[in-house]
Amino acid sequence: MNPDFWTALDQLVNDSEIVIDRPKGSTHPKYPDFIYKVDYGYLNNTSSMDGQGIDVWVGTGEKQRIDAIMCIVDLMKRDSEIKILIGCTEEEKEIIYGTHNETEFMKGILISRDSE
Repeated sequence: MNPDFWTALDQLVNDSEIVIDRPKGSTHPKYPDFIYKVDYGYLNNTSSMDGQGIDVWVGTGEKQRIDAIMCIVDLMKRDSEIKILIGCTEEEKEIIYGTHNETEFMKGILISRDSE
């Protein structure tokens, strides 16, 4: 994959405040049966396809660097977007992948960053 993509993403994340508005263990504001298993939030003062801040998943890995992205298609919202994974362990990546593929209305692919 193009290393300049990851460099640009690093710059965007490094120049932004990460806001965790849905910490691990919290429930989704619209779907109370959904519990977040990894910290979830957004990059403040950024804009994604849905008009909100760019979504981030922040894991518990030792290296707090961008590990991967999830490319999502949401048939309910009729949109697509990316979600940035930062410092996620392999187990957390599996959880996030499963989260974005557990219903018929949302599908996603995980694109991992090459190890440096």
